[in-house]
Amino acid sequence: MAMANKGMQSLGDLFANYQLDDKGGFITQEFQDFGYRLAVELEDLKHKSLYIKMSKEVDRVLLERALSFVKDAASAKSKAKLFMWKVKQLKQEKKNESP
Repeated sequence: MAMANKGMQSLGDLFANYQLDDKGGFITQEFQDFGYRLAVELEDLKHKSLYIKMSKEVDRVLLERALSFVKDAASAKSKAKLFMWKVKQLKQEKKNESP
């Protein structure tokens, strides 16, 4: 497709020069992105599928509170273990509050 003005290019030509980094993963839902970001924050990419599953099934506020707790604990040996402990504790508190 030839353009009348030499300064203009077709969209196909413009985007032909750009390559996206495809790492082979398929994040199509918001909860998947949140779970992946949890794994990155907790430095536990090995168990990213666990965090994705948790982000789908567990209350988001609860997960964010647990993550905030872990961020505040700078001297934690294992951020992932501390996170899981805090999630369990928060779930128990929520259960005890409910009539």
